[in-house]
Amino acid sequence: MSIKLLIADDHQLFRTGLAQLCEINGGFYVIGQATDGANAVALTKKLKPDVILMDIQMPNMTGIEATTAILRENPEARILILTMYKQDLQILASLRAGAAGYILKTADEKMLFTAIRTIHNGGGWLDPSITPTILSQLSGDAPILNENEIALLRLVAQGANNQTIADQLHLAVGTIGNRLRVIFNKLNVQNRTEAALYALRYGWATLD
Repeated sequence: MSIKLLIADDHQLFRTGLAQLCEINGGFYVIGQATDGANAVALTKKLKPDVILMDIQMPNMTGIEATTAILRENPEARILILTMYKQDLQILASLRAGAAGYILKTADEKMLFTAIRTIHNGGGWLDPSITPTILSQLSGDAPILNENEIALLRLVAQGANNQTIADQLHLAVGTIGNRLRVIFNKLNVQNRTEAALYALRYGWATLD
């Protein structure tokens, strides 16, 4: 079954081209196109897409504001920020708003499709070109995690979803969810992508 996408971007030509690319080359199903953040919120509620491709700078409501609004009503929504912005503040603000991933519009289609599928499967994604810059912004002493928590977090950083982690650690999926909530609280993060950044920052996982 095709992954259902909603594209939110205020540039019509970009939306149209991206929709064609995703459907023809990626095998996805674009169920809607939003012209701004407010429209994205409304269409998400109406269409219930599997993954939302969200631009940041849009009229009426930014992509970050729309992400916050969507996740407030539907915490299970999967949002991939797709933008030209490389600034640290924009990236961190997007992740803290709850976006599952962040990718630049300069990425090739293979990377974009991989990011969409990873996020749809419950993983997180961060454009490799901006990861080192973001890691440099994380400072302070390493949070205290036990060996089991670090092992779990290492799998999160590799993009594994809860089912995959449960299979590898021989635990129930519900147990993984509970342990992740504990880890998120210890790290003071909102989602898997932020947690993965900490795993990279403190050497619990690598970019390889």
